[in-house]
Amino acid sequence: MSNRMLYLIPVVSFAVVACAAEKTEQMANTAAAPTAAERGKYLVTTGGCHDCHTPKVMGPQGPMIDSTRLFAGHPANEPIGPLPKDVPGPSGWIAATNAHQTAWVGPWGVSYAANLTPHASGMGTWTEAQFIATMRTGKHLGTGRPVLPPMPVASLAASTDEDLKAIFAYLQSVPAVDNTVPAPQPPAAPKN
Repeated sequence: MSNRMLYLIPVVSFAVVACAAEKTEQMANTAAAPTAAERGKYLVTTGGCHDCHTPKVMGPQGPMIDSTRLFAGHPANEPIGPLPKDVPGPSGWIAATNAHQTAWVGPWGVSYAANLTPHASGMGTWTEAQFIATMRTGKHLGTGRPVLPPMPVASLAASTDEDLKAIFAYLQSVPAVDNTVPAPQPPAAPKN
């Protein structure tokens, strides 16, 4: 092998390594960033939105998410039954929930988890701006009745616009479920 060839081997090797590194960097830069809906799915999953907004079915380990009714809210055809005697009360329980964890009772009355699907009975007619306003103000559609416990309004109000837009995009991508959730019930009048 000539001296000239010995000098070319490191140059060629460097060029091959540099090209491979450049190609790897290009691939990393062009890797598909998550879409807004994918980011939203991550946020609602880690944020526990299924805990209240998706009805449950009984499984071997107890209540499990009903995958046929993702984010459908409290089942419209299911009454919550008699309310616990100690709710609300200063010395009793502060809140109780039904078997689906979609209806809650406390000093605020009875709240039902909303249908978050893109059906007209849910958020099908909502705009992104209305969703963000609801999360920021804690008021239905940004101007209506208060959003009641156990909805973590303060936590959601602290979310970035980008995250709220991603959550909205994801919720608009799930299957629409026809389910008209009951209106909240005010607290019972105090007994004399």
